[in-house]
Amino acid sequence: MAVTVHSASVQDRDGAEALLQEARRTFPFVERIIGDAGYQGRKMEAAVAQTGTWTLQIVRRCDRHSFVVLPKRWIVERTLAWISRNRRLARDYERHTRKVAAFVRLAMIRLMLRRIAPTR
Repeated sequence: MAVTVHSASVQDRDGAEALLQEARRTFPFVERIIGDAGYQGRKMEAAVAQTGTWTLQIVRRCDRHSFVVLPKRWIVERTLAWISRNRRLARDYERHTRKVAAFVRLAMIRLMLRRIAPTR
């Protein structure tokens, strides 16, 4: 839906406001945001409140030592795995964040086109 790439020195919750603003402009009908434990805290709550009226749902990892599929978390993990199948996105080859964001968009467009195109 929206892509924001920032340097490794910026924590996820600090860079989330720009992402939320872009998502709100493009998709004003979104009602809920799902994030992991890295997105909890006052800073994230303030960013969510500034960018619109939506709810933030934090999905926490399971502390058990066995494998458990967590609700909604698999969506993010699956999407990251799909993106990583593209050679340019498997490693950090790019110097500029604009290029990485463009390649992420291209990877997702490619996935969507494969799904809507008739199979041979």
